[in-house]
Amino acid sequence: MGPPADHFVPYGPSHWVLIVLLVGGSVVVAVFGHRHRDVEPGFRRGFAGVVLAFNVPLLVYRQLPAQWDIAESLPLHLCDLAWMAAAVALWTRHPLAYALTFYWGLTLTPQAMITPALDAPDFPHVDFVEFWGQHLVVVWAAAYLTWGAGLRPTWREYWFAAAVTCTWVVAMLAFNAWAGTNYGFVSGKPENPSLLDLLGGWPWYLFAEVALGLAAWALLTWPWTRVRAQGMAKPC
Repeated sequence: MGPPADHFVPYGPSHWVLIVLLVGGSVVVAVFGHRHRDVEPGFRRGFAGVVLAFNVPLLVYRQLPAQWDIAESLPLHLCDLAWMAAAVALWTRHPLAYALTFYWGLTLTPQAMITPALDAPDFPHVDFVEFWGQHLVVVWAAAYLTWGAGLRPTWREYWFAAAVTCTWVVAMLAFNAWAGTNYGFVSGKPENPSLLDLLGGWPWYLFAEVALGLAAWALLTWPWTRVRAQGMAKPC
């Protein structure tokens, strides 16, 4: 028996609308930011305010007694940390907060949107809005900061993001074992089809995921560092 008619269905109409919003919104904020660098501080901090105004009330909502579930309510998923990093990066332009936004926002967050682990009613249910809104703002923030505000990743930021992510994986393995949860899907694959299905069983898919992720991040970093090195090598 299939899901109810009002249930979210991967690659149903609402999913395609959100994929269009993902791509279209990224282009819009990147182009706007690039063309209007004169208003960059105000727009950037306003964007940070939007990220907080959307996510903080939902975080509080999940802590209410009626909503509390130790398996879902704690802000321990990588997408939770990503919106926090995005808010800090947007407000401060701090390179380390930007690094987390860049690497998580341009690789892990889109993956979660392409193969969403969402078992919930469709729009406008709060679970639907929370899941998609949380992911969209992180991708848009990464696009804006990189192509709009002009921030760039370096190898220093690459290794910082790698260290933070690996530390998070180890911490979630320990917490999940203690609490009987599965934050980050590091203790088991999601029930819905995902890219993890191609990487073997637990725990081998974790090693494969880390290796592939670091390789993808290196490929994202190399062009920017190469352009920077060429620019510094040009004669005055």
